[in-house]
Amino acid sequence: MKDTNSLLNQINNKPLRERILDILRDAIVSGDLKPGQTLVETELAARFGVSRAPLREALQILNNEGLVETIPYHGTTVRRLTRTDIEELYSLRSVLETFAVRRIIAHNSAENIEVLRKLYDDMLAAAEAGDLALVNSIDRAFHDTLLELSQHSLLLSTWNVVSMRVRQVMALLNRRNSDLRTIAYNHLPIIDAIADNDEERAAALIQKHVAASGDLIAEGWSENGGEP
Repeated sequence: MKDTNSLLNQINNKPLRERILDILRDAIVSGDLKPGQTLVETELAARFGVSRAPLREALQILNNEGLVETIPYHGTTVRRLTRTDIEELYSLRSVLETFAVRRIIAHNSAENIEVLRKLYDDMLAAAEAGDLALVNSIDRAFHDTLLELSQHSLLLSTWNVVSMRVRQVMALLNRRNSDLRTIAYNHLPIIDAIADNDEERAAALIQKHVAASGDLIAEGWSENGGEP
């Protein structure tokens, strides 16, 4: 997690529970807090400089979102991801993103291509600067944008249900990649296929992109859920 001063600087305008929630959620989905890591209420309350009541409210919301697990009399941990969790998550992600790509091509909008290319350029620039956090952020934005550009409200609602878990796994995966530029380069063929209105090539590329990520991180995952 970020240092205490950085955390406190973020606790500003929102209601206290929401501010704590935003910080903890971001730490989980960014991979700063890892699956299986224990969240000690007294330590977090001291770090945030708050009472335990709003902290518990935030943890309850994270529990409802499936990002943490709270077991009575045993405490709270960042929810572990099993191989089955990852396989299910990425198989669903493949279906959602493939459908989104097909709809983007059907819209045949030059503006959509410009949006995706701008995200690619920004991701590559962040990679060349060695900024992993920014690469992760833009990588997430790229895939969120694919769903948004589909102009399908029910599809987007479904994506929003699973997107935080997807972001968490993506961040953990990107940490393992020694060449950040490769993360950016992997998105360019998808954009080119969409720009060419080649629906089958675009669908195949997004499926390969998602499957490769899911397979890579699942292979390195321990049986009981979590990084080895």
